[in-house]
Amino acid sequence: TTRQLTATEHGRVFYDGAKRVLEALDEAEGAVAALSGQPRGTIRVTAPLGLGKRLIASGIPEFRERYPQIEVRLRLSDRDVDIMREGIDVAFKLGLLENSSLRMRGIMDCERVLAASPVYLERRGEPERPEQLVEEQHDCLMLRFPGVREYFWTLATPEGPKKFEVRGPFDTDDGDVITGWALAGHGIINKPRFEIEPFIRDGRLKIILAKTPPTTVTLAAVYPHKKLQDPKVRLLVDFMAERCQRMIGEI
Repeated sequence: TTRQLTATEHGRVFYDGAKRVLEALDEAEGAVAALSGQPRGTIRVTAPLGLGKRLIASGIPEFRERYPQIEVRLRLSDRDVDIMREGIDVAFKLGLLENSSLRMRGIMDCERVLAASPVYLERRGEPERPEQLVEEQHDCLMLRFPGVREYFWTLATPEGPKKFEVRGPFDTDDGDVITGWALAGHGIINKPRFEIEPFIRDGRLKIILAKTPPTTVTLAAVYPHKKLQDPKVRLLVDFMAERCQRMIGEI
């Protein structure tokens, strides 16, 4: 059509076969490089914006210095990237694995917090109970993607994890935009602490409901089956896992 192209059945069969050949060639080259002690090749990596900018992107030059024959192609996006369709070797993400065709290596659990600017809290008041987020219709700034019909925050209460169907005047699929809105006094955010720690330290954001925080989120490396057997991918995952644990631990 004028909007898209779709392969014929013959074209799809040929594409799938050619893709398997290229993957086998890539694995063979990786195995040879491992035997020579000089890993080489290209790694395609993706991560959400906050995690990618603060932890992953800054570590790539150091990784490249250690392994100068490995090239890294980094793509940052807060949308749910289709790893298989887009040919991604490894994705660093926050959250549980839902696609059973993929594999996950957990790196660490990350603390999440609710936070807002002093300007917002002065104008709307600081909630003392999580129920007030809903009862008083606080402006909760949400990371939402096309097709998502419901939205809630899961908080750790004395009775256990509890879901709160929060609302807000606007939402976006860009996590950094949400942080910017919160800094400008437009509402409350639910974020991994490492993403907003500088703003907490300088007083531009204040943690609220500290006794009933959001449940922790798992930082993990997600990859297609067998990808971690590729020496260069395994090297990158090991490197980034150690780096993330160190940097988040220092916060």
